[in-house]
Formats: sequence, C-alpha cells, structure tokens
Amino acid sequence: MTQIRFDNRVAVVTGAGGGLGRSHALLLASRGAKVVVNDLGGGVKGDGASTSAADQVVAEIKAAGGEAVANYDGIDTMQGAEKLIATAKDAFGKIDIVINNAGILRDVSFQKMTEEDWTKVLNVHLFGSMYVCKAAWPLLKENNYGRLVFTTSAAGLYGNFGQANYSAAKMGIVGLAKTLAHEGAKANIKSNVIAPVAKSRMTETILPPNVLENLKTELVSPLVAYLASETCQDTAQIFSVGGGYVARVAVVESAGVNFDPTQPLIPEQVAERWTQISDLSKAKPFANAMEAAGAALQVAMKA
Repeated sequence: MTQIRFDNRVAVVTGAGGGLGRSHALLLASRGAKVVVNDLGGGVKGDGASTSAADQVVAEIKAAGGEAVANYDGIDTMQGAEKLIATAKDAFGKIDIVINNAGILRDVSFQKMTEEDWTKVLNVHLFGSMYVCKAAWPLLKENNYGRLVFTTSAAGLYGNFGQANYSAAKMGIVGLAKTLAHEGAKANIKSNVIAPVAKSRMTETILPPNVLENLKTELVSPLVAYLASETCQDTAQIFSVGGGYVARVAVVESAGVNFDPTQPLIPEQVAERWTQISDLSKAKPFANAMEAAGAALQVAMKA
C-alpha cells in the first residue's frame, strides 16, 4: 500500500484551532503538507476572538517536525478570506488544498430565529466557504492543481429541528462544491464534500458522553486527507463519515413517470401515479444538472 503524502503541498484549513479542523491540520502536516492553521478563536456562536487556538495547533505541528503558520482572520467576509489566502502565499508561495471546516451554531426553532441568527450562520458556513475558495481560485487555476474539501452535515442533507439556518447553509455548500467541481475540472481542481459526525464543541452539548467517546475526530480526518490528495480523482461527490463509518451519499431520482407533454396534465393524474413517481427501487444519481434535466428533455423532444 503506497503511503499518501503531501510533500511540497500547501494546505489551508479553516476553523483549525480545535475539533475536526485541528485533526485535519495535524494529519496533513504529519504527511508532509505545509499548513495554514486558520481560526478566529471565537465561541461556538461566533462571538469573541483569540489567537491562542491557532497558535497552539501550529506549535503542535512544529513540535512534531512539521511546517505551519497561524492565521486569525474571520472567513465570514471577503476581506478576511483574502487575508487568509495571502498568509498562505506569503508563507509558502502557493496553495494546493483548501479544507473548508469553520463553522458556528445558533440553534433555535424557526419561529424564534432572528435575522441575525440566520445571517451569522450563513455568513460563516456558506459565504465563508465561498469567500475562501474565491480568494484561492486564481492560485489554484494558475498551478493547474487543486483539492477542495467542503463540510456539509446530516442536517443540511436531511434537515433537523431547530437548525433551519445551519441546514440551509450546509445544503448550499453542497451546491457550491459540486459547481466548483465542474468549473475546476479543466484545471485539475477536484471538489468534494464530507458530512461528518464527530466529537466537537458543536456536538458535545447534544450527544451523550459514551457516544462521543467513539466519535473521535481522528476517524474523520483520514477521509479528508484522501480527498485532499493527488491520489483522489473523484470529484463532485458527498461522503458521510464518523465513528469508523464512511459512505457515499448521492442525490437520486426515481425512474419516474412520463406523461404526454402534448396533452393537459391535471393534479388528479399526478395523484393517480404517485406510488410509481415515488418509487426509488430503480433510482439513479446524475453527474450534473444538465444530465438530470435530460429525462424531462427527452420526453419533451419525443412529443
């Protein structure tokens, strides 16, 4: 088995001062990557700031013989993201890998959710991922190489009570990641998404201690490292990971029902065929939006 390494590769990891981000940064550095450890040092809700979290991880990497620099900019603004990428370029001359991991939580039922709760979460998760990739994109295209790893969640993929803001942001990330996979293909930029479950500040208040003990961050980072490696040729994919479990996640469509597009379609006809419409026994994924639209287009063109 050939060891996956990152010698001469430069990785930016957001939210790397603790939890999953720290684990990702440590593993990449241990395999030879030069790592930019980004962390604002704030609380779970996005308040406050400190340099100590990022500094500590950088110290750990250096103590183990690796190379790393700290960055303390918030990635919820374009200016902050540009400063982060500038840190990578100034320190190491280029960038190869972006791990979008930073996140906050402001859980509350939709009825009680404030505009600030909504905006703050989307700014960090969705806009933050976009800002960092936008700042890094010219460098990745110039090098004709890039690996992007985004972080969604089960809440984004399936929804979860009290997390309308978080869920919306996390599903938006999936669309962003898949689109960048298509737009970056000619420049050898691969873009994939993980939906992790792990012990962190964001999960320790909602999961029991005995469960958290088996949800080590170290069981998530190996997947991230693989997706961030030159070995990985997959792109535009989603993977669920945690507690020793790794699985591909896909958006699929049923075989569907073809109605005659030259004839009026009424709601009762839809209801009559609902069981067949909903049957996923012959479901399949699509590679891109145009391929997915193809089923409807084929029916329309045959009419």
